Parts: sequence; C-alpha cells; structure tokens
Amino acid sequence: MRILLLAPHPFFQERGTPIAVGMLATALAQRGDVVDILTYHEGEDRAFADNVTIHRIPPPRFVHGIRPGFSIKKLICDAAMYPKAAAMVASNTYDCIHAVEESVFMAQAIGKRHAIPYIFDMDSSMPQQIVDKISLAKPLLPLMRKIEAAAIHHAAAVVPMCDALADTARSLGARHVEVLHDVSLLPENYQPNPKQGFRKALNLNGPTLLYLGNLESYQGIDLLLSSFALAANSAPEAHLVIAGGRIDDIQTYTTKAATLGIPKKIHFLGPRPISHMADLFHDADILVSPRTQGNNTPMKIYSYLDAERAILATNLPTHTQVLTPHVAALASPTKEAMADGMLKLLQDDTLRATLGQQAKQLARECYSIPAFQNTVNRLYTFMATLGA
Repeated sequence: MRILLLAPHPFFQERGTPIAVGMLATALAQRGDVVDILTYHEGEDRAFADNVTIHRIPPPRFVHGIRPGFSIKKLICDAAMYPKAAAMVASNTYDCIHAVEESVFMAQAIGKRHAIPYIFDMDSSMPQQIVDKISLAKPLLPLMRKIEAAAIHHAAAVVPMCDALADTARSLGARHVEVLHDVSLLPENYQPNPKQGFRKALNLNGPTLLYLGNLESYQGIDLLLSSFALAANSAPEAHLVIAGGRIDDIQTYTTKAATLGIPKKIHFLGPRPISHMADLFHDADILVSPRTQGNNTPMKIYSYLDAERAILATNLPTHTQVLTPHVAALASPTKEAMADGMLKLLQDDTLRATLGQQAKQLARECYSIPAFQNTVNRLYTFMATLGA
C-alpha cells in the first residue's frame, strides 16, 4: 500500500508521539508499504527505510520551539500543513491516509474529496486537552466533541493508544477500533554504563526516585515536588532526580524546589537521549509518574515497566488502564498520598523488588516491539480489505 502519514508535530524528536510515529513508520516499512510522512518544519531528519520519505511544511514565519499539546503555534503549523497535504494527495495515488491527532480533520476533508479512506490515530481526547489547557474554551466543549465524533464516525479505522480512548471511540460510533499500545524502548541486552547514568555524576549514594519526561503542567511536576518535599521530612537520605524538560521549565522548577526548602535533594539533569534511558533507570530505586491530566497512558510507563524497578504513579485512568497494584504503587493525586507512597517504597526493599519483577514480566508479555508490529499488521490487513 502507499500511505500518507500525517504527523502534526516536530519530527523527529525523542518524546512520546514522535517516537510512536517513528515506530509506526518502521513497522509499515517492514511490511513493504510505501510511506510519505508529512510533518512540521522542526525536527531531526532521520532515515527510516528506503520506502519511507519525510516531507515538511514550509516554515511559518516566527514559529519555532513548538511544545507538546495544544498551542497557537501548532494551529499556525496545521494551517500550513493542510494545503501541503492536499497537494500531495492531488499529485500522488494513495491507498490510505494515516492521520495522527488533529490532522484527522485534514484527512477527513481531503479523503472525502478524493475517495481515500483515513485512519484516525487517536493519542488523546483533543477537546478535553484543549479545555485542560485553556479553561475559557469550556463553553465550546460540546461543539468540539461533536466535531471529534464526526471524525471518529467517518474514519475507516480508529487507532487509540490506550483502552480508555478505545472506549471513547466505540461510544462515538467508530466502525473499526484497533488499540495500538506503546511499547518499552529499553534494549533487550543491556550492559550498564555508569557514565550515562546519574549516580556517578551527582555523587549520590542514597535511595533515589527518578522522573523521566517533559515538564509540561499536565505531567504533575508541581505535585511531584510538593510530595517529595513532604516525604523528605521522614526520609532525609532520599533524592529526587528529574530527567528531561526545557531550560525555562527547569529554571521554574528549580526555583520551586528552593522555595520548598529542598534544593540539594532535587537534581535536574535536563534532556537525555533515549540511549541513556536504561542507565538512568538502572541508577534509580523508584520510578515516578505524577501525571494529573488526560486519559492517555504516558509512553514512558511501558519502559518503566520493563526497567524492573518499583513504580509510583497517580491512581488515575491515565495510569490504571495499564498499571495495577500487582505491578506498581498507586496513590491519589494529592501531595499527602504521593508522599506516603514514596515512603512506603523507600522503606520496603522487598516490596520494591517484587513490584519491579512483576512489572518487567508484564512488559515482556504485553508491551513489546513484536506486539506492536502484530497490531500494525492486523490494522493494515483490515485496511487492505477495504480496497479489495
């Protein structure tokens, strides 16, 4: 098949959605499909395979440093993306448009005009994401949900990245749903490299909690710092290490750590490449995910599971559709409950080891690269039947 893959974000970047798009492109290339990726002007050019080509929008003036989530910058880039996508469809013969996130609305319009089926790759509930970021948009929520429902209903297939989104898609009339879970990004044969971890560089010997990811507000970093400050009163030997984030976010949270009175207990590493992830996990005792918004499961959770380390996460659907008490410690999204979860894990070596072992087993059984590839094959086998 020849596929137009719409990726409305900087590509490639080492963060959730771009990583998932890269994995999808690789899986499609291995099937023998020809893939044209249309994406933003920002991002790293990467060679995936001879049958995968990256196309970029013309750079909009004054638009750079595009962050995850809804923003005016993304709207401007999407406005530039639509005519480029329309031109590519007009000049090429595509069997399918695979639309990630909000590009589904482009695919819906272009696909209808050219009689091309489209797939809605659903990474989040966009109306809820917009309202979470812009509270003044709340009166528009019913209208936005109606528009999203139409895109879901007319899609040949909807591909949610978690079960909660799958339930939403089915309730809104999706014709075909194929859940494409993210997977662990850790290597199978791992040899520790202390230079790529953090203990040696920071000279840390005590028990350590690690957060890995961006520092956007929905990730719950404020909750994480407040919780750790509370736990540190009873566990003064503990440290919190945070890997990821932009310089301005790091500065903001460094100031907050000082305000909380624990600046020497919280360490910001800044962005680290995926190739360092296994070493960062190796140096940690507990992996934390304090996310407070959204229903989509963070991609890092699948690597957390595979790391054979105890996990502490908020007891919210964003986590509980994958994490259970069998593989993780789950706490209400309050600083008191999260602090209690930290202390419980810090004080019980056996519990940490047991949760880590059970988590790794789940990752290997359910969230592996072969499982991802099998789902992509199943999805596109179905799509092939539409053109038969």
